[in-house]
Amino acid sequence: MKKRILAAAILIISAGLLVYFWLSPGARTNSPPPKDKLSQDAVVAKALARQDSNTTAIIESNFARVQPPAGGPASRVLGVSPAPAGQPLPLQFSNAPPAIVLENMGRAIRRYGAMFGGNPVGTNPEITRQLSGNNPKHINFLEAEAGMRVNENGELVDPWGTPYFFHQLSGQEMEIRSAGADGKMWTADDLLAH
Repeated sequence: MKKRILAAAILIISAGLLVYFWLSPGARTNSPPPKDKLSQDAVVAKALARQDSNTTAIIESNFARVQPPAGGPASRVLGVSPAPAGQPLPLQFSNAPPAIVLENMGRAIRRYGAMFGGNPVGTNPEITRQLSGNNPKHINFLEAEAGMRVNENGELVDPWGTPYFFHQLSGQEMEIRSAGADGKMWTADDLLAH
């Protein structure tokens, strides 16, 4: 008798859970996913139409410059790739949050410091050249897929297109400042990494 009651209870609980998860709001979506590229493009165009013109201009300028990552699979695994000395990376787009991009920038400088016994020094363009392959081993420490971008002036820039400010604290420590969304240094929205 106890076995029948236990079996019935398990059956009722299983059926209840099945009905609950089948009818729960999380299992349903508001619209079916697009089936082809044209419908995907239409969804994106509709979303962009709702954005202000400044946001749309930034998105268009960033996507216009997207390029496939340089180097083969080995360079992606090692995180560094050889690059011609002094050649800056083209401006890239990244979906990474600005704080993560800034941390990636700090990580590249730390890797450079570990390899060469000290941080790159100089102005933003000089540091950019050193990180992008103009160093004794011709190693490119800049990773486009990590959000590291170089503008047409050969400067490393933050996700908003403003050049980073590099402040050498010591031979092993550097402060990197992003101007933030307002594009102005030394304001409340600045991002900072060491």
